[in-house]
Amino acid sequence: MEILLLVIFSLFSGAFAMYFVVKFYHKFQLKSNTEKQSVVLIEKIKKVCKLVVIEGEFAEIYDHRHDQGYFFGLLISKKKALVKVRAMVHIGFDLQKLKMNVHLASKTIILSSFPQPEVISLESDIEFYDVKDGFLNKFKPDDFSQVNKQAKQFVMDKIPESSLMGTARKEALETLQIIQGLVETIGWKLDISTIELPLNKTTELSQF
Repeated sequence: MEILLLVIFSLFSGAFAMYFVVKFYHKFQLKSNTEKQSVVLIEKIKKVCKLVVIEGEFAEIYDHRHDQGYFFGLLISKKKALVKVRAMVHIGFDLQKLKMNVHLASKTIILSSFPQPEVISLESDIEFYDVKDGFLNKFKPDDFSQVNKQAKQFVMDKIPESSLMGTARKEALETLQIIQGLVETIGWKLDISTIELPLNKTTELSQF
């Protein structure tokens, strides 16, 4: 009888111990899977990288002038060129600069900082149409390459004066919608309560 009780007690103890082992393992696996999900999710968001939200066209005339002094400045030779610059500019957000925190218990991605819009790409078509050499100061092949760079920079300097950056900021909501779509594919939530968005845009996130 004592042997039978001992056997029953041993079986009960073993089953009890196995229950807690399985429960602990399941809980550990659940936490591990959640952590893996968060890592994969963040990687998906980061892989979107540079997201273009707006494009703009520029048509500018760049006036390049260069004066070169000779004989201790007694003789000045001038050369100049007028350059037509047509450019297509893409403005967007570099999602590599997103700052995110993960709350595993509630499966929430918390955005703590959203990047400012920036120039993602600039495609330009440059045409020299009025080139005048000086008597001694003449254009060389390297000069044209340098003027080409300066003409592109001339357009870049015009971008802040345009409405492109402001318009891109207003498109931040659309960018957040894309991020939220990625987050919701695996049952997570996106929290943007700690970041600033353009006025009258913040309340729209809950509507889609």
